[in-house]
Amino acid sequence: MPGKHNADRSRPGQSRTAAWHAALLALLVLACLPLYAANAIKPSSPLTFGILPIGGPSESLDAWRPMLDDMGKALQRPIHSISVSTYEGLAQAMSEDRVDVAFVSGVIALDAVTRDRMQVIAQLTRGDGSHGYYSVLLVLKDSPIHTLGDLYRQPGHWRFARGESLSTSGYLVPETQLFASHKLDSDTFFASVQVNNHQNNALSVANGEVDVATNNTADLERFAEHFPEQYARLRILWKSTLIPHAVIIVRSDLPPRLRASIADFITHYAKTGPDVSVERAKLRLIHDISGFAPANDAALIPFADISYSLERRRALSAQWVNDAAMQARLQKIEGDHQHLIRLLKANEPMDLPHRGDEP
Repeated sequence: MPGKHNADRSRPGQSRTAAWHAALLALLVLACLPLYAANAIKPSSPLTFGILPIGGPSESLDAWRPMLDDMGKALQRPIHSISVSTYEGLAQAMSEDRVDVAFVSGVIALDAVTRDRMQVIAQLTRGDGSHGYYSVLLVLKDSPIHTLGDLYRQPGHWRFARGESLSTSGYLVPETQLFASHKLDSDTFFASVQVNNHQNNALSVANGEVDVATNNTADLERFAEHFPEQYARLRILWKSTLIPHAVIIVRSDLPPRLRASIADFITHYAKTGPDVSVERAKLRLIHDISGFAPANDAALIPFADISYSLERRRALSAQWVNDAAMQARLQKIEGDHQHLIRLLKANEPMDLPHRGDEP
């Protein structure tokens, strides 16, 4: 039959066309697989949260874990945490891009913002409504050091314990306000110097292992809870001017929507929703924290001023071949500081998405 013959003749061509279409479709699917896979994995890829060491690293990790678990649920991705024993260790982890979000002091944040592509998104707020904390010098209650004059009058006599060089209250503020202002260097003024965290330095004073140590009012509250007997032996010899609270920073090369969602979660945590009381209890595990206020890089200006003051006072007390060399150094310090302030002020607050939006 003619009709049947024509139909039979068309089948090979149709088969070849169908096979070609199927092959093309398969190639397109295979080509799209890497892109699809990347997009499928990205929303659930983990974030690493770096934690400023308070006491020991293990203690810090345990205190933060409940809040970080909530953060992981909100962002729909695992939140890994890292807490090292030293400030320098945390700074190094950020410089190596091993940290995506971090809770750090202003001085560490300043370095991370200027060198490691990080930006400030929030600043700690405390339950007592304070805007900051104070650096202190600790001595024993029955110490012969009753005034700063007693301390200064005997160079090379006292044993000293301080924080790391990146510690705002443990080193930079007392070094600026107490020693550099008197043309002294704490590392050469004392008979001996030990460098440790705030908890261990307070214990060293209480146990008579050193004569004087730096600390801060916030960590002292925690110390009083954990070591009431040792705390009772201490006396505050000196208290600094107000130091702004620590901040939370995030990598600026994360996707903008993810950064905004992280900021949204952190700044709303323990403030809204049906679980406010539970979330507040989780924050109290960290310390007397009421939450985190929205912030940007301009929050670091006070810490830039601290570093500037220390550098300037050191330059003024140094030995120079002539006055012109000293003035050149002072001008460089001033110029660098003004440039940094302009950069910090240029940062703009984020536009946050509505709560619950996907990253």
